[in-house]
Amino acid sequence: MSRSSLEDLLYLMSRLRDPEAGCPWDLEQDFTTIAPYTLEETCEVLDAIASEDFDNLREELGDLLFQVVFHSRMAEEAGHFDFHQVAAGLVEKMVRRHPHVFPAGTLESRKSADDATTSDEVVDNWQAIKRKEKLAKGGSVSPSAMPDKLPSALPSLTRSCKLQKSVAKVGFDWPDAEPVFDKILEEIDEIREAVSEEQGKERVEEEIGDLLFACVNLSRHLSVDPDMAMRKANDKFEKRFRSMERRAAEDGYEFQQLSLDEMESYWQQGKAS
Repeated sequence: MSRSSLEDLLYLMSRLRDPEAGCPWDLEQDFTTIAPYTLEETCEVLDAIASEDFDNLREELGDLLFQVVFHSRMAEEAGHFDFHQVAAGLVEKMVRRHPHVFPAGTLESRKSADDATTSDEVVDNWQAIKRKEKLAKGGSVSPSAMPDKLPSALPSLTRSCKLQKSVAKVGFDWPDAEPVFDKILEEIDEIREAVSEEQGKERVEEEIGDLLFACVNLSRHLSVDPDMAMRKANDKFEKRFRSMERRAAEDGYEFQQLSLDEMESYWQQGKAS
């Protein structure tokens, strides 16, 4: 009898964690030791997306799925839950939070042809349903527009964007991108002032934080993901710098011995190419 790929994956995980014939390394792991790998695999998925390397993306998504299976297996061994419960819970939650797609609350139900729900309405409904779920579990809902909880491991730029989106829903936002340009220039002037008046590292740090926050605001108004934009900027800088080093070596120069003007010349060559 043939098995599905998912069944093979779950069987593989059970073999790796077999107390008698499993892998010593896999058997030594727990939730805490595996967590850094989960974060690393998530970042590698994002890198593959940024570089539009879809062959690599397929592989990295597999690695990320393996992390889910690994955590689920450890939870099953401890008597908490298993992978099937994870998947079932996810399906149930997604059906519940998409009433515009599953109006009867079942996978089989379908929305009517005249349903005109917009993306903004979907987001608002999603948040309303989340609040109801929290209350049903005995939790409390804060009256604040700020999100109750954001993961501590969330990238700072992404966190900034989420905070800004939250307060924008209650009207605390610029009407469009134009005023944000002025705000960015204002923040730059405040950094210059803090530096020139020698106001100290903490004040300069605060002003640079304000500048970055304003840049995130601009990216949000222009519908650009700030963290993805930063990733691409980092990748671009790395590629250009390596190109500079390679060109200098081809010309017989030790890169660190070049003057700043000579480095700039190689930078412009790399940029042009």
